[in-house]
Amino acid sequence: MPTYAYACKDCDHAFDIVQSFSDSSLTECPECKGSLRKKFNSVGVVFKGSGFYRTDSRDSKGSTVSAAPAASPAAAAAPAPAAS
Repeated sequence: MPTYAYACKDCDHAFDIVQSFSDSSLTECPECKGSLRKKFNSVGVVFKGSGFYRTDSRDSKGSTVSAAPAASPAAAAAPAPAAS
């Protein structure tokens, strides 16, 4: 179950509470009986692996960032030399 942060608009009392998604939001401060507001924090999400960046699936024709020069098509199509 997620933890929600609340702050009182009247007395500035702040606290966290564990609530289910189906529970309704709290509206009354337990300290002064004033009105509460839900505080929203940034979400800690980490994207790992390929496919999450804008340049991961783009070809060099559409990119505005200059990259290292690409190999010529003839060099790319030539087979690799055999190892001795």
